[in-house]
Amino acid sequence: MVTTISIPRTTASKILLKKALLACGLISSLYYIAINILVPLFYPGYSHITYTISELSAIGSPTRQLWLWLGPFYILFFAAFGWGILKVARDNHPLRIAGILILVYSIINFYWPPMHVRGTETTMSDTLHLVWGGIASIGMIMMMGFSAAAFGKKFRIYSITTIVLLLVFGFLMSLEAPNIPTNEPTPLIGFWERLMLGVFLLYISALSVKLINRESLPSGK
Repeated sequence: MVTTISIPRTTASKILLKKALLACGLISSLYYIAINILVPLFYPGYSHITYTISELSAIGSPTRQLWLWLGPFYILFFAAFGWGILKVARDNHPLRIAGILILVYSIINFYWPPMHVRGTETTMSDTLHLVWGGIASIGMIMMMGFSAAAFGKKFRIYSITTIVLLLVFGFLMSLEAPNIPTNEPTPLIGFWERLMLGVFLLYISALSVKLINRESLPSGK
């Protein structure tokens, strides 16, 4: 005789909501990749290898308004992911802190002081842009650090590897960054930045899928 377990409709709806929120982590990464492919199409002469992502929204760039329209949706997806983490963290305190950090990161990055196009005199906005970049980098590393502490050995190794790659690519990017205001060559700055963000987006996608699978198991374990 087969016993059928009936799940109350309200419980099923809550589970579905949690999974939808957690899926926003993967969606946010895919969306960010998509707009980084789309927006440069409207910037004549833009190079993914020699130009930074921030130059797509720089003051004076032809894609600034388009980025301002499309960019915030990434933050909304990412914030929804953070909220989803809080809803499934339960007594896992490192995971709860990771969710809080994602929400704080989203709030801070909803407005990012813009830089100016290359060859333009540096202003306070450009300086604050660099400050925001530093805060964002620290936030990314902290998110991964607490996420690593929330799970087992394999995920911790993956987290540490990702953090190391972030630091390496970020350092290589910083070597060319001073050449942007003076409009000097930056042969690989966009390449290094996209590798840096790529490993982060991949990490968020992996965390998203891991949490969704975790919620599919009995008792969410």
